[in-house]
Amino acid sequence: MKAQILIASLFFSGLIFAQETKTDSTKTKNIEAVVLTKQVFKKESDRFVYDVSNSPVAKGSTTFDILKQTPLLSTTDDKTLKIAGKNNALIFINGRKTNMDADSLNQFLKNTPAENIQKIEVITVPGSEYQVESSDGIINIILKKKMTDGTNGNMRMSSSANKFFSNSASASINYRKDKLGISANLSGGSNIEPQKYDLRNGSNNASTSSIGDINDPNQNIGGYINADYQLTDNQNIALTWNTWFNKSYDSRTDLFNITKSLDNDNNTVTNYSLTKGRENAKSANNSVNLNYEWKMDELGSKLNVNASYLNYNRKQSSSNQTIASDIFQNVGLISREIKQNQPQIINNFSGMADYVKKFKNEFTVAVGGNYNKTKTDNDTKNDTFDYTYNVDGSIKDINITLSPNHFVYDENIYGAYLTLEKKFTEKFSGKVGTRYEITNSLGTSDNAQNPEYTRIERKYNNLLPYLSFNYAINDKNNISYAFSSRMRRPSFWELNPVKHIITDNNYIQNNPFVKASSVYTNELTYMFKNSYFLILNHSYFKDVITQVPLQREVVKDGVKYQELRYIRTNFGDKQEMSAMLGIQKSFFNSYLTTNFNIGIQRNVNDGYLAKDPTSGDMFNEFINKSKSNSIIVQTNNTIRLDKKKTWFVGVNYFFVDKQQIELGLLKDLMSLDLNIKKIWNDWTFSAGIDDLLKTNIVEIETKQADGTYNYVKNNEFNQQVKVSIVYNFGNKKVKKVRDIETASDAIKNRTR
Repeated sequence: MKAQILIASLFFSGLIFAQETKTDSTKTKNIEAVVLTKQVFKKESDRFVYDVSNSPVAKGSTTFDILKQTPLLSTTDDKTLKIAGKNNALIFINGRKTNMDADSLNQFLKNTPAENIQKIEVITVPGSEYQVESSDGIINIILKKKMTDGTNGNMRMSSSANKFFSNSASASINYRKDKLGISANLSGGSNIEPQKYDLRNGSNNASTSSIGDINDPNQNIGGYINADYQLTDNQNIALTWNTWFNKSYDSRTDLFNITKSLDNDNNTVTNYSLTKGRENAKSANNSVNLNYEWKMDELGSKLNVNASYLNYNRKQSSSNQTIASDIFQNVGLISREIKQNQPQIINNFSGMADYVKKFKNEFTVAVGGNYNKTKTDNDTKNDTFDYTYNVDGSIKDINITLSPNHFVYDENIYGAYLTLEKKFTEKFSGKVGTRYEITNSLGTSDNAQNPEYTRIERKYNNLLPYLSFNYAINDKNNISYAFSSRMRRPSFWELNPVKHIITDNNYIQNNPFVKASSVYTNELTYMFKNSYFLILNHSYFKDVITQVPLQREVVKDGVKYQELRYIRTNFGDKQEMSAMLGIQKSFFNSYLTTNFNIGIQRNVNDGYLAKDPTSGDMFNEFINKSKSNSIIVQTNNTIRLDKKKTWFVGVNYFFVDKQQIELGLLKDLMSLDLNIKKIWNDWTFSAGIDDLLKTNIVEIETKQADGTYNYVKNNEFNQQVKVSIVYNFGNKKVKKVRDIETASDAIKNRTR
């Protein structure tokens, strides 16, 4: 994991409306294509529905382009999608969760064309039948249902430029003949992800400042093949294979450090140094899923069974050198070098079964279960080389410290759910359900320096109820309410007890003792004329999982230095409350279509930490009992320039006010994006610029009562120029047989 993951997970984990995301975020599978029509936005039962079929706006766009313009959805980093008030947005296709890790999903969405979407459903509070964690919401893409035989496809090429140039290309094909449907996608690209950091921390006695760049080159290739065969009129069997490969060699971290400390006579000593980090990493994600579906009656009752295997393999090696310097950054002698080897292998076997029974009196019973067995193998090696020199500059001695750690984590999850849904009248419907989950895990390590890691065993059970109702007061007014309880398990990389070096005095520490957190959500929604909406949301998070900056003074050779550790741990509780007012409407005979949201959000944090849970070391206490109120504005506008619907201009804008998150005060973010599109027969040409004003830069500042402070500024060079060309070919009515959920979907989100 690179130092930039510090920023990605550190900052965007607390950014509520802003767009993470991990993601694990987020962090997916077969996406066939996406599309728009008369843009109708309405509330149905437990979800918002955005009808986008047949609109030329989608032509030549990617799935990601369309999603980030959907009401209630947003992005601030052009990587992760979020639902207003939600930490993450999970992608589903026709009710089935997609099947890639977060990094792969981001590239996949940006390389998948958007021609076949019928509508997009936004489920802000998912029911018990969905396997989701934390306060995750769901984006469900419904594809068009045209079943004629034939072949079609499309090809896309695009380029973008911020600090560096990036290129990508993709090709998709669909084939349908009688009972057999085959769909495939291949996409890839290369880019260099630039970031500029300004990191400062310290106290009245000692401080450290690190300023510099990280340039991370990436090469990606991946895709999927899905074969679906209709056994009978009511039964199908399908086999799906997904793959994604990433190579990131010669990733470079270059920081200039200024360290101020006190000697034994309390005189200030200023030292200058350079941190040079070099990293090579590559990862492969492969999964296969076998699916069987039996449609049991005309009302829609069905049985769905899945069996999956997932393999994730990441190899990562890096070196981090601390080099003496002067104020002008002239290079001196190496004082310390840390070489790290941090591989990770994840194997998962999963099975799931769902049975849905529909009755004639508008009553539905859904029952199901799932089993996930996951093993992660992390054979980590951290070797530290401390150099001393003779007067002539030759090496006098090298002190080598070896820190191997082979951490193996086994996890078994058993889950079952029951959901009852009833339409009582044409105006009133409700749903009630519960999910019961049993989690057993065992982590073992051969780390001799930390014997407490030898065996870490956890067993816990969770009962997760759900309730919702929807009342259509009349044809213009609709009101709905939902309550949900969920849990958030730590990602597998968060549990691996390794250090990720930033500078000589600063590092990130993962934590095998992190436990699952709980989330309780209440949401009330009012809709008027299917165009105007008000959403009131309250979420309570218990045992929040985050990174906490712990600081203390340490003495080395009689000099006091400031040490900073970012510790991954459970950090108290928090509450998020929001009120969002929005409009989705077309004006001037559809020459202007606007999606506008404005709201206020209140964050209440209650966290305290003074002891490093991974080592027992004591630090200055880090307290966050802050509250904040912030304004959020988002608008996406499409302007049609001609009657033939061939020229379009897009104007998109968001503003996120400063707010208190777990780590301190996150300063305001803003971005203005412009684009233009031309449609010519089967060709689509587009160009645009993101973050026109260069205002989408993350800044977080923390000050404690004892005088310690921590400041981070992260510029990801979000201003970029983008151009693309898309060509569609073949029979445009071909549709694959169906889309399939896989049994390992819930595990995907916890890989990198």
